[in-house]
Amino acid sequence: MAAEQPRLYVKGKHLSYQRSKSVNNPNVSLIKIEGVDAPEDAKFYLGKRIAYVYKAQKEIRGSKIRVIWGKVTRTHGNSGIVRANFKKNLPPKTFGASVRVFLYPSSI
Repeated sequence: MAAEQPRLYVKGKHLSYQRSKSVNNPNVSLIKIEGVDAPEDAKFYLGKRIAYVYKAQKEIRGSKIRVIWGKVTRTHGNSGIVRANFKKNLPPKTFGASVRVFLYPSSI
């Protein structure tokens, strides 16, 4: 039996874009990280890389798997949610979808 490899990321959910009552800002995505319930806990993740991994129909370079990379920029509110910027803005159909919050670059 092969030993299970440890996961190098923490799961998160793409909640929404940053928004006000009437205007939303797709440049900034709001991410809820699993197990983070306070802004003090979320500070650990500032600067960490985020990946939204998905499957596409067309195969490119032998793979149907694609990734949109982003970075945690700051905390948002009092419930441990973080703001993130992605290279290309995440599409609205990813609301509620899983993202991977990697534990690098490390500041410890």
